[in-house]
Amino acid sequence: MSHEKKLNELEATAICGNDISSSCLYVSALAIAYAGQYAWVALLMVGAVLFLFRSIYGEVVGALPLNGGAYNVLLNTTSKRNAALAACLTILSYMATAVISASEAMHYLHTLWAGLPIIGATLGLLGLFLALTILGISESAKVAVGIFLVHLVSLTLLVGTTIWFLATHSLDTMSVNFARPLPGGSLLTALFLGFSAAMLGISGFESSANFVEEQAPGVFGKTLRNMWVVVSFFNPVIAFLVVAALPLTEVGPHTETLLAYLGTTTGGPWLGILISVDAVAVLSGAVLTSFVGVSGLMKRMTLDRILPQFFLRENKAKSNYVILITFFLLCVSVLLITRGQLGPLAGVYTISFLAVMAFFALGNFLLKSKRPNLPRPVYAGILTVTVALLSILLALYGNIKMHPDYLIVFLQYFLPAMLVVYVMLNRTSILTLTLAAVNSVTEHTRFSRFGRLLVKRKLRELHQQEFVFFTKGDNVSNLNKVMAYVVENEFTTRLKIVTLLNEGETVSPELLTDINVLDRAYEQIEVEFVTMQGHFGPALIEELSTEWCIPKNFMFIGSPGDRFPYQISELGGVRLII
Repeated sequence: MSHEKKLNELEATAICGNDISSSCLYVSALAIAYAGQYAWVALLMVGAVLFLFRSIYGEVVGALPLNGGAYNVLLNTTSKRNAALAACLTILSYMATAVISASEAMHYLHTLWAGLPIIGATLGLLGLFLALTILGISESAKVAVGIFLVHLVSLTLLVGTTIWFLATHSLDTMSVNFARPLPGGSLLTALFLGFSAAMLGISGFESSANFVEEQAPGVFGKTLRNMWVVVSFFNPVIAFLVVAALPLTEVGPHTETLLAYLGTTTGGPWLGILISVDAVAVLSGAVLTSFVGVSGLMKRMTLDRILPQFFLRENKAKSNYVILITFFLLCVSVLLITRGQLGPLAGVYTISFLAVMAFFALGNFLLKSKRPNLPRPVYAGILTVTVALLSILLALYGNIKMHPDYLIVFLQYFLPAMLVVYVMLNRTSILTLTLAAVNSVTEHTRFSRFGRLLVKRKLRELHQQEFVFFTKGDNVSNLNKVMAYVVENEFTTRLKIVTLLNEGETVSPELLTDINVLDRAYEQIEVEFVTMQGHFGPALIEELSTEWCIPKNFMFIGSPGDRFPYQISELGGVRLII
């Protein structure tokens, strides 16, 4: 993706807003199924939880404004393996979002065009947004803005028409609905189940964090606010209007197209058709969000050597087309395997999305404890993060309780994804074992010699990649943490420890002694100590990255204090490890 032209507030809000606001099309029916006439209360509770997550996301991404979302915060506060776990969950969530949204969009279109081949049309829609994102994020953002504005106008028109309908008709339907027995037998049970189901109404809130580097300064926090306002207003209001205008017995048969049915009932066929057309557009926008979000995340993972390096290939528009095509093929394979029966994907969607939200809250706790001095524009209180995390875990438990089969389906997708990442994270050990196996069971044939040479060359490539740690004279404890982190998380056998000196300044003997001790203690790492005069900042990082041919994301620093003159995003991906 291009980093030259930054997205403004409307463009960034539209890209992630299409995903989260598309929930308005189905979340009311979902909440009413479990909370009945009090579904609007459950949706207000969801809005309250989302309000808490505004500050949680604002603090984390404000302190670490890099693409990757939950993956990024865990990478900078804990191990690469933990970060990869969150990344896999996020990718699965995007994959399920893309397929479900594309298929549902074509189902809505099918109500207007009965002869539409749904599977073929879904494939075509996925292919369309693959092409748009390959053309570049700025082009796809223009499409997203148009979709988003039309969606807001359509929802506003639906709300206004339904209110006018209620003002000019009897309210007997609402009275009958509120007199009905509650699902589950009690208000508490109804609200718990309704809240758990309605949490899917905020899926997409994490999307903005996965392309924050493409947003202009100050835009990210505004996208969080705008998304919160849209879903916290429309979702409860629409649910209440449905309860007021439609018999609850009619909600179930029209679950998939409830808003279109509401529009037809309160405004006439023209409004029902408008809502259906809008549904096609905004669900298509959610597909676009998946492509944009997953591209930013997988690029970051590739830069960190969790995914194969060929994913970094770019076209003239600076789009990572290999990532986009790979994601497209994954979506197509899932669609064909399920033959359009998207019920099983709901399990992946539900659990992966809620788990990502939980990881973000945990990442916030880790940021507070491990990076307390890192500057951040927003601070989420401990109580705020705790309540938000418990709410997500409650919703996760509720969904598994309602659909225990979801957990099995989720694991069927999640475990293979983690297996691929596990292989990538442990490929030096796997290659070493492969080399030992080849040496022990094969003769010295031409084929076996070629295999050994191939494995040795790959190991050499992985080990020879140098890493850099910038130090200001850290004590031996911090330097030991650096060495342990490199051994545990990276494949390298080479580490440069760099310290910058002012004019006339010399290196302390204690630092030299500490480095020599650690060099002997960690025999697998070859340590090179480098001293130079200069000022630490983006310019120096750029210069050394070019001169030493070391990517910036392979450079480490300790956590800076509140007087640090740069944002972490200005350092080009330099990682915090102590």
